[in-house]
Amino acid sequence: MKILFASETEKPEFWLPLLREALPHDTFVTDDANVDVALVATPPAGTLARLKNVKLIQSLWMGVEKLLADPGLPKGVPIARLIDPGMVGAMSESVIAHVLDWHRHHYRYRAQQAERQWRRRKQYLPSDRTIGVLGLGELGCDAARKLRALGFNVAGFSRRPKQLEGVQCFTDLPAMLKVSDAVVCLLPLTAQTRGILNSRTLGLIRPYGCLINLARGGHVVLDDLLRELDSGHLAHAYLDVFDTEPLPASDPLWRHPGISITPHSAALTEPRTAVPKIVENVERVRRGETPHHLVDFEAGY
Repeated sequence: MKILFASETEKPEFWLPLLREALPHDTFVTDDANVDVALVATPPAGTLARLKNVKLIQSLWMGVEKLLADPGLPKGVPIARLIDPGMVGAMSESVIAHVLDWHRHHYRYRAQQAERQWRRRKQYLPSDRTIGVLGLGELGCDAARKLRALGFNVAGFSRRPKQLEGVQCFTDLPAMLKVSDAVVCLLPLTAQTRGILNSRTLGLIRPYGCLINLARGGHVVLDDLLRELDSGHLAHAYLDVFDTEPLPASDPLWRHPGISITPHSAALTEPRTAVPKIVENVERVRRGETPHHLVDFEAGY
């Protein structure tokens, strides 16, 4: 088969040697439109519109909202999300790192160090805290299980009913937020989830809690978040994603004492663990079988 690799962000030198080793009988190209499979992540403008006879568009990322918004997306062609075990593990590491930073007051101790202030904060047990996880897909379920293993209470929100051992699962967002001390957003960005963290919902989080957004910038109404931080209702926010990336150096978010910023680095696709998943879908296409993790166009992910 002929396979296109098209991305303005993922470097082919990291991917193509692994792909060619795993699929030695297939041909990989970077500029041909007549292909059987297209591997894409932020493809150059017009790439999708030029595709001919393609049987599968395989995203190199979990998020697919930009692909779905591309006006050149060929109709009737299945799109698969990439569920990369390395990325799933990295996301849970970031969730745990931020939760512990808040839980153990490290964000406050950093500020105290700058002021040369020696002051101990109250110590809490993990069982004193409930961590709310928005989104119980691959990322959310893995993070929830690992938070439970650390002794935290965990609540989870999902669009459809879920059952996860040891996790209090909700389909009612306000009900979940009311029991949460910290909230982690791992939702896909859709028309239904854009702006989901706003003045109505952020105010439901328990006092002195925190928000951790590792999903997409569009989930949070920033003016509403700033009001909750400035009022003291929320103690801190950890933001990894923004509507405009890179975040401009002039943006006041950089200087806000209640916000910790990371550069959309919570979890990156790892070619070493992702390639076997891509190979599995390529082989399924070759056999005429349905690829794994196909996008539900109606749901938007």
